[in-house]
Amino acid sequence: MRTLTAFFNFSVLLVMLAALLDILANLLLARSRGFRRCGVGITALALVGLAFYCLSLAVRHMDLAVAYAMWGSFGILGTSLGGWLFFSQRLKPCAFAGMGLLITGMLLLRLG
Repeated sequence: MRTLTAFFNFSVLLVMLAALLDILANLLLARSRGFRRCGVGITALALVGLAFYCLSLAVRHMDLAVAYAMWGSFGILGTSLGGWLFFSQRLKPCAFAGMGLLITGMLLLRLG
């Protein structure tokens, strides 16, 4: 149980919130149709700004390398799965294997 407590602290939650905001921004960018829908594109940019703010709060109590790697990995996972679920983008089996490796890498980086 101590391992889970060590993994999930407030900084990790901030990184996860930053990743969620980043994922939403990425999905909105796809909906903006290359900024032809300006409101959607501007909302995406605002979400990216909020994501960086959350990341900046997280690195107060977490190593930058760990926070950035987790944020990027969660962002890649979420954006890939979001594209697959919401935009019917195709993912090959090797993409899912890569996602498993990302999750394994994040766990090893955070717990190491």
